[in-house]
Amino acid sequence: MSSKPVIRFFLTLITLAVLLIPPYTDGVLAQEPTPQPTAGGAVYVVQPGDSLWSIALRFRVSIQALTAANGISNADQLNVGDRLVIPGLEGIRGTLTTQIVPFGETLRSLSRRYRTPVETLVRLNHLTSPGELYAGVNLVIVEGETPATPGRRRTLAPGQSLLELAIQDGVSPWVYLLNNDIKSAAVAAPGDVLLLPQSEATNPAEESPAASPAAMPAAMPAAMPDAIQKVQLTPLPLVQGKAVVIEIFGEKDLQLGGSLNERPLNFFFDAETGSYVSLQGIHAMAEPGLYPLVISATLPGGAQFAFSQSVFVEAGDYVYDPVLTVSPETIDPAVTRPEDAQWAALTAPVTPEKLWQGVFQSPAPPPYSDCWPSRFGSRRSYNGSAYIYFHTGLDFCGGVGTDILAPAAGRVVFAGPLTVRGNATVIDHGWGVYTGYLHQSEILVQVGDLVQPGQVIGKVGGTGRVTGPHLHWEVWVGGVQVDPMDWLLQPYPR
Repeated sequence: MSSKPVIRFFLTLITLAVLLIPPYTDGVLAQEPTPQPTAGGAVYVVQPGDSLWSIALRFRVSIQALTAANGISNADQLNVGDRLVIPGLEGIRGTLTTQIVPFGETLRSLSRRYRTPVETLVRLNHLTSPGELYAGVNLVIVEGETPATPGRRRTLAPGQSLLELAIQDGVSPWVYLLNNDIKSAAVAAPGDVLLLPQSEATNPAEESPAASPAAMPAAMPAAMPDAIQKVQLTPLPLVQGKAVVIEIFGEKDLQLGGSLNERPLNFFFDAETGSYVSLQGIHAMAEPGLYPLVISATLPGGAQFAFSQSVFVEAGDYVYDPVLTVSPETIDPAVTRPEDAQWAALTAPVTPEKLWQGVFQSPAPPPYSDCWPSRFGSRRSYNGSAYIYFHTGLDFCGGVGTDILAPAAGRVVFAGPLTVRGNATVIDHGWGVYTGYLHQSEILVQVGDLVQPGQVIGKVGGTGRVTGPHLHWEVWVGGVQVDPMDWLLQPYPR
């Protein structure tokens, strides 16, 4: 038999094998790229962490409609950077993105802020009522191909005409009419927020350096007087068990107040940032949802002002601890209620002097400073009860007699024995911020003492409602317990 047919046979097998083996690229099997949209319209660029499900949920479309509009047959083909057409938005062109709504904005002010018609914002976000537009919500906006350059924003004061505002700013009234899509000067109403192009801005300090409306910082909020230039909430949305920092930038000698979910806000001037600051805790068991935030002010001229808007509080994702067995006396309402009331009263006064600086240091010395047997916010059941309790502090390891250190400068306002909390100490750090130290074997300070960071203030013990010796450390802000870990990781105010 000739060898040529045999050679041809093996060459054919090799060729077939090569054709059947998937191509290899840099050690990774090559994937067929996701089909990219060719038609115009509203397009979303896939970001890290996105999935078809999360994108469909964000834009309120079905996964079936999303995959059909983009020719996607396999959800695993989705890659970061892919451009997806969002169905149901015919007539809207540009790249879609999301921005968190700052406090104090209205639909009209956001329309001018992002150079997007009100009707388009309503359609993009499926808005059916003004109540759906609250501080902390993700707003879908469309970035045009040539975004306008932002400038100042001014609020039309009560009794002020558009002509008077234009004369005050040294511009033509037509600039306001044209730049804010106002058909007539008579249409502008008190409290209306008007956008002035950067080229017309007369005060460079009020011009925004941002190059894109989507990147604009929170300028003077809508419906706020010119004396208030910016209101900033950190974090936004608010979170269960966290302290929110409310900063107001404005003129000197403002008298500010307000409330968050009916808790009074106390503002203090912070020379480091040049802002008025209020710190307020969000209860760890607060139901996720909308809560009213009211900002009130007495302006330098004596005029008074108040503005209210809902803010969103999201869940803190706290864990559930195993059922704990403790002395029945320590969960008896006849004991716990008066002690809780006493504890809350200790942390209620707001001292105007800020005593602490920067980040708090650990109240436990090494090697216990980073040993936490139980974290803040965990849901708890005692002696088989329902999970109606939560862990109000951060627990540190350490045997009886281990030193307890002051984490920051402050003044002792309580030092003594309690049934549930055992031997306890409370320190006032000013501005409504307190720290508490529970279950001590020894208390080494007295009421009125001014303590410094690192000072030994007590010894770890096992007194009160405990299952073993440890330090239970609490941080109170505005009369509410918050996560102490945050205060070990970052400075307040931020």
